[in-house]
Amino acid sequence: MTSPPPSDSRLAALGAALYRAIPALLAGFAFLAAWELYVDLSGIKPSILPAPSRILTQGWLNREALISNTWPTLGATLGGFALSLAFAFVSSILMDFMPFMRRALLPIFIASQTLPLVAIAPLVVLWFGFGLLPKILLVALVTFFPLLVALLQGYEATDRDIAELLNSMKASRWRIFRLARLPSSLPYFFAGLRISITYAVVGAIFAEYAGAARGLGIYILNAKNNFRPDLVLAAVVVSAVLTLCLFGVTLMIERLVMPWQPSGERRR
Repeated sequence: MTSPPPSDSRLAALGAALYRAIPALLAGFAFLAAWELYVDLSGIKPSILPAPSRILTQGWLNREALISNTWPTLGATLGGFALSLAFAFVSSILMDFMPFMRRALLPIFIASQTLPLVAIAPLVVLWFGFGLLPKILLVALVTFFPLLVALLQGYEATDRDIAELLNSMKASRWRIFRLARLPSSLPYFFAGLRISITYAVVGAIFAEYAGAARGLGIYILNAKNNFRPDLVLAAVVVSAVLTLCLFGVTLMIERLVMPWQPSGERRR
């Protein structure tokens, strides 16, 4: 019995993904239709609640400004997320190899997540200026903790039989970590990655909102001050699309890194 060609398998997977997306698409279209109908029938002013059609129209007419302000936000998002990823990975290794580091650092990291971003962001901008660095630091602050917790949880999920087998073969602690603990953490890591990436764009926009020369955060602030809710919501749509694209990239990377794991199991 021959297996189906890879192209047929990919088409089947794409069809299944589209089929699963139908309920969400229908719900979204229904919400937008109800919104449009309410604005048309109620006669509410566009300066208070613009219709979806007006948001799309004004977004298209102002596309150049939106695009030019999207690039700084994307740069801050990617830079901050890269720093977050590196910091979480190094910290997780230190905390896994040295339990006293975990007891010392984990409470501090937990406390860092209780700090209100609305109070911290202006201080970071005040300390580091209006350049790219404060945005990167704030994005890293927002996104590193889910990655760290996911990695630590993944290390703890290592199969004890595999670890004991490697230990009986006189494998070093680093070799056990590389061959057993690190691979077992991959599903947890990608779960944390998907959570963190959804926070990254929001963190970058909030950092720009606190102080920046360009970016979606500044664009939203200026549109709000000019009483243009249509442009505010157009920028929100751009940020949502940007987040979905980054989320999709994480799914693609997960599929490349863990091709042996069925897609259905990855979503559980």
